[in-house]
Amino acid sequence: MHPPIPEHRRAGGIGILLVNLGTPDTPTAPAIRRYLREFLSDHRVVEVPRPIWWLVLNCFILPLRPRRLVHSYGSIWTDQGSPLLAIGREQQQALQARLGEQIDVRLAMRYGRPSVGEAMQAMRERGVDKVLVLPLYPQYSATTTASVYDAVFDDLSRQRWLPDLRMISSYHDRPDYIGALAASVEQHWQAQGRGDHLLLSFHSIPLRYFEAGDPYYCHCQKTARLLAERLRLEPGQWSVSFQSRVGRARWLSPYTDEHIVGLAGAGIRQLDVISPGFAADCLETLEEVALRYGEDFRRAGGDALRYVPALNADPRHIDMLEHLIRDHIAGWNPVPATPADIKLRDQRAAPLAPGLKG
Repeated sequence: MHPPIPEHRRAGGIGILLVNLGTPDTPTAPAIRRYLREFLSDHRVVEVPRPIWWLVLNCFILPLRPRRLVHSYGSIWTDQGSPLLAIGREQQQALQARLGEQIDVRLAMRYGRPSVGEAMQAMRERGVDKVLVLPLYPQYSATTTASVYDAVFDDLSRQRWLPDLRMISSYHDRPDYIGALAASVEQHWQAQGRGDHLLLSFHSIPLRYFEAGDPYYCHCQKTARLLAERLRLEPGQWSVSFQSRVGRARWLSPYTDEHIVGLAGAGIRQLDVISPGFAADCLETLEEVALRYGEDFRRAGGDALRYVPALNADPRHIDMLEHLIRDHIAGWNPVPATPADIKLRDQRAAPLAPGLKG
């Protein structure tokens, strides 16, 4: 336990908490197992009665699936480690440079490290008294954004002193987000030529989550429509699909793995694929889409599936995130107290509460 910081010694100021999904520490079965245990134990991710799911998770998934994923993670691992974490650090550093030292920008992973709790504690130790939480999920879903909220609230539930708190639920239709996506597609076309079709592949969720009121499907469709309009695409030149489904239940469709086979059968030879729901490239984009779906598309008769990278730390993406943050911290004073201010507070507090002396 860290000792509490008296109110008069808090420097104050603003903290920005960037949160992405997470990643194993290493591309090994034990590390992947730890990561999957935390991820798949989240009731937001898997809405199955806990006793039943505990048996499925511990008796079937965790003993087998981590070993199967070792090759997948190994195929995308870099000298800097996990692409998701490395890119997240680049985003954090770029935003810190844009926002200045007076605002404390922290990166956290919902599952794995650095954890939400670790990032929140680091901001507490700096004396931050205003926190903006930015889940790096453009489209809201209870499985992602709401789970980040849960982690933040869980951390705060164990604290006596709480900061002012603001949270960003989505940015799926912001013009600068759509503009950054469009620019990334146009840059891809300039470098590799324009393909026969543009596929927008979003991560899927179980259909019953949508039927229960999750707005994710609607957010994805709006992002896709706005991007197609920005690129001046005609009907038939683009489509939407949903990837990464597991199990036998119905998920949002059409399923990307089946849809690309249909596109190849319809005569599409050069297929461009972008995944607008991912703020940083990761297993689902680099291995699932670019590698695995690329092979599937070629086996189905297509010539090439060309993956358009996520926005990652592209300056246009950082511009958008900076503007999004500034919009949401409007009215907050970003200037923390100086050491001289805190010393003066100490002098004022000393005769009132001698136990608070340094």
